[in-house]
Amino acid sequence: MERTPIESRFATHDGQELFYRHWPSVGAAPRGAVLLFHRGHEHSGRVAHLVDELNLPDHDFFAWDARGHGRSPGERGYSPGLACSVRDIQTFVDHIEAAHGIGAERMAVVAQSVGAVLAATWVHDYAPRIRCLVAASPAFRVKLYVPFARPGLKLMHRLRGKFFVNSYVKAKFLTHDPQRVASYDADPLITRPIAVNMLLDLYDAGERVVADAGAITVPTQLLISGADWVVHRGPQDAFFERLGSRVKERIVLDGFYHDTLGERDRASAVAAARNFIVREFDMPSAPVSLLEADRRGPFKEESDRLAAPLTAASPAGIYWGTVRAGLRLGGMLSEGVRLGHQTGFDSGSTLDYVYRNQATGRFGIGRVMDRNYLDAIGWRGIRQRKLHVEELIGAAIHRLQAAGAPVRIVDIAAGHGRYVLEALTSQRGSIDGNAVEGILLRDYSDINVEQGRNLIRRKGLDPIARFEKGDAFDAESLAALDPEPTLAIVSGLYELFGDNELVGRSLRGLARAVRPGGYLVYTGQPWHPQLEFIARALTSHRAGSAWVMRRRSQAEMDELVRDAGFEKLAQRIDPWGIFTVSLARRKGEGS
Repeated sequence: MERTPIESRFATHDGQELFYRHWPSVGAAPRGAVLLFHRGHEHSGRVAHLVDELNLPDHDFFAWDARGHGRSPGERGYSPGLACSVRDIQTFVDHIEAAHGIGAERMAVVAQSVGAVLAATWVHDYAPRIRCLVAASPAFRVKLYVPFARPGLKLMHRLRGKFFVNSYVKAKFLTHDPQRVASYDADPLITRPIAVNMLLDLYDAGERVVADAGAITVPTQLLISGADWVVHRGPQDAFFERLGSRVKERIVLDGFYHDTLGERDRASAVAAARNFIVREFDMPSAPVSLLEADRRGPFKEESDRLAAPLTAASPAGIYWGTVRAGLRLGGMLSEGVRLGHQTGFDSGSTLDYVYRNQATGRFGIGRVMDRNYLDAIGWRGIRQRKLHVEELIGAAIHRLQAAGAPVRIVDIAAGHGRYVLEALTSQRGSIDGNAVEGILLRDYSDINVEQGRNLIRRKGLDPIARFEKGDAFDAESLAALDPEPTLAIVSGLYELFGDNELVGRSLRGLARAVRPGGYLVYTGQPWHPQLEFIARALTSHRAGSAWVMRRRSQAEMDELVRDAGFEKLAQRIDPWGIFTVSLARRKGEGS
């Protein structure tokens, strides 16, 4: 029976009203939902045929028009960035749960081409606990037939700013289906241009997700078109081989063009997708546990490799020795580099310097070097993380106020405490003056405690804030916090320690301290493009040792938090996919 969609809109994170179609299930309450994400240049009407062809009458279907496409607003083919569009997916999922009562755990995702890259990036970065993902011909690397096109576009983007590139692809190279070709050519909602920032972001996200596909653990089916003129197959195969999913399936469709689920002979592809979805709803695959990812798996192997010493006379040893010598020289001129050598590049003092973001150095060249140091992508991510921490602290305070609960804040590894104190002062205009009963900042470092107390005095927060020395991994000390905190903050700490038992002990201590219905703001680092530079060239606060980090995927970090008794509610991530900040609620009676 042909199903008729309901047309609607939802407000995404920045207030844009994005258009979507909703096909309610036939008959009884929906068993779950299938989310459809269209190709680049297209819109939800181009995937509407899948609602009937997948033949899942007991499921709701949802399909959006991505921003800048179809009937959604915005300049055609433009988004502020791929990360913005990925966050749109999270907002869409949140809307479906709030408006239709279907949570992510009852959702299957079917996505094509650019839509598949957006969906895969969302699954990687936000770690939603969806039922399964079907990715059809993901555009991890688009075929640009002009030599040196990508570096040329990067240069032009720096020089010109925003501009657009028109698609070179003709409909006859997308599908063998003459009706699909004709409808594509006649469709006034097809968006042929794409903003160059989105095209470049697509390449960057594709490379990151393919390289780090081990972080994706949801059941995944990959449909590959065997005669694809538009995207390269190599990254698709690499993505599949590296997937961390226990249940994964790759199907190569010989002779298919790029529009995999719109091909003339698509019945076999659609049937495969349907079977995969039905299987995961009938007999859901057991989730992959990552609680022991610190003992085995790709992230353990990565950190072991980075911790292994290099032979001094080897090419790599010579290279990194030269880099370290350059940094020692830089420390004579750049204040930031000097401070990193003195206290550790991961210390609270270094982070406070990065937050202040004021280049300082000897002579003019020192300030230039310091500016370059402060503009490193990792430090830019740190500053964006600070803004996200402040935002979610404010969100937690508003939630507590709305529930009539006291606001008692603890940060168990506060550094100098700048982001907590500035979050409070930036929120004061919208928070009752008496809303915050108290702020307790703790840190293991005497220097941080002293500097934090000075900062409290300078900001005039002495009546409600205090700073004391404390061990963030002492579960008994955390559990005994008095008065009980209603909002706990852990920022930039767990990323520095690869041992999951250590992190779990800290989280369990906090869970004993925070009453049910209280909140936790926590950070993660699922990705970093400079891991080897950090490990080979920078020193840690721990007795000047090498700063070797074991990355945690967002799925791993969320599982540790969930295992301790918290439930994630919201998440933010920077445009480069490096640092995340999440808000969770303590489960239990009253939550």
